[in-house]
Amino acid sequence: MNYHDHPQERNLTLQKEFVLLDFADVPHLQWFLFGLFLIIYIIILLSNGTIFLLTKIDPALQSPMYFFLANFSFLEIWYVSVTLPRMLMNLATQRRRISLVACATQMCFFFILGTTECLLLAVMAYDRYVAICNPLHYPMVMNHRVCIQLVAGAWLSGMPFQIGQTYQIFSLPFCGSNLVNHFFCDIPPILKLGCGDTFINEILEFTITVLFVLLPFLLILGSYSKIISTILKLPSATSRSKAFSTCSSHLMVVVLFYGSATTAYLRPKTGQPEGTDKVLSLFYTILTPMFNPVIYSLRNKDVIVALRKLLCK
Repeated sequence: MNYHDHPQERNLTLQKEFVLLDFADVPHLQWFLFGLFLIIYIIILLSNGTIFLLTKIDPALQSPMYFFLANFSFLEIWYVSVTLPRMLMNLATQRRRISLVACATQMCFFFILGTTECLLLAVMAYDRYVAICNPLHYPMVMNHRVCIQLVAGAWLSGMPFQIGQTYQIFSLPFCGSNLVNHFFCDIPPILKLGCGDTFINEILEFTITVLFVLLPFLLILGSYSKIISTILKLPSATSRSKAFSTCSSHLMVVVLFYGSATTAYLRPKTGQPEGTDKVLSLFYTILTPMFNPVIYSLRNKDVIVALRKLLCK
């Protein structure tokens, strides 16, 4: 339990804004980091935007797999846009203040989109499972209506939980320090500033993490255990190679995203070096969305062909 309601803090003025410290501990690198993250942001927008465009205009990419990939690329654009523009502004202006309303809004959207990403990765794993383990039933099982329902479920399922969690967190009184040792309004550093008992909030955070991070991850592992078992039974080496190539890109994205996110939110919070959360957060908030289009495009012949067609036109 975190008890911050000490007698000496009760008479302090309640905070109306926070200060995001982001990378204030390395002042000599501020402009270098600004340039680096600006380039990364542009790469993310262009690469994910290109994949989204290709899946919409190329006839060869009109399948359930690319329908999910289009949604995933669209999601990644919004996912990074919740945190990166604010961080760039802070690095450029050195004005790191953020109001409670803006902080709550950022947190809510970030976790809604993060929940969507977890569920969408699970949906993509299910799509590969049906395609490889039940190829004859694939067109019937993964019809257009089912695909839309799965995507809608991924986008909408986490909304009430994350809105409720954000409301619960920002119902706490915040007094004393208003310094957030992070580059966005993440749950753990915000809870540290609460003046009351945050035990309920921590239980809620853990429960939602298990439901929307750990459970989809276990479903993905279950899908891939069946997929790998089926692939190993294929008679020809060519068939096995082709099947592995269609799944390996998605599996790499899953490992990158889930590995960093699970470590950040489910690891013990005590005894960790200062700044560990920020480093881990960089992986699943910025680096993974940057690598995803590269992983999918460079390892996918259909996407490369579609890109060549677009460039030739």
